[in-house]
Amino acid sequence: MGHETTADPIPAQHDAEAKRKVVNRLRRAHGQLAAVIAAVEQDAHCRDVVQQLSAVSKALDRAGFLVISSALKECLNHPGKEGAPDQDELEKLFLTLA
Repeated sequence: MGHETTADPIPAQHDAEAKRKVVNRLRRAHGQLAAVIAAVEQDAHCRDVVQQLSAVSKALDRAGFLVISSALKECLNHPGKEGAPDQDELEKLFLTLA
């Protein structure tokens, strides 16, 4: 029984790594969005603006998929954990990005 109450350090480390990756992707998207805004303000060619918008969109999608992936791993490693999304919720979250 003592083993069940012992905190497992691996999920906390995994969560910190996943969080770092998500934050890095969001910061990258933030920088790309700033570049899009500057391009529009400077009357850049529409091709350049669309390419930059595409990069922002992909960066945000990747961050979203990473969040869902982390939640899925958490569910698999700790089924029934309070507050964890269930399979239906994970599917809905995934489909919002698809």
